[in-house]
Amino acid sequence: MRLLIWLILIYVGFKIVQGFLRQRVEGEQSLPPRGEETHRDPVCGVYVTEADAVVGRVEDKRLYFCSMACLEKYREQLENKS
Repeated sequence: MRLLIWLILIYVGFKIVQGFLRQRVEGEQSLPPRGEETHRDPVCGVYVTEADAVVGRVEDKRLYFCSMACLEKYREQLENKS
């Protein structure tokens, strides 16, 4: 019986550590790449390089998006505000 309890505790501890490590890796992936000019997508918050970005213009201001879907979502938000 004690062995079963210890195995359960070890498994739960393993899952907790695994969760912390996963959050740390995901946090590092959201950081911008080093050495390149990057911009943050105003919709989803992902950092994109100018070479990979989809560029949109709002009132003569260039905005950089990670995808066309985010650009379209941003345009929809602007239309809903008007």
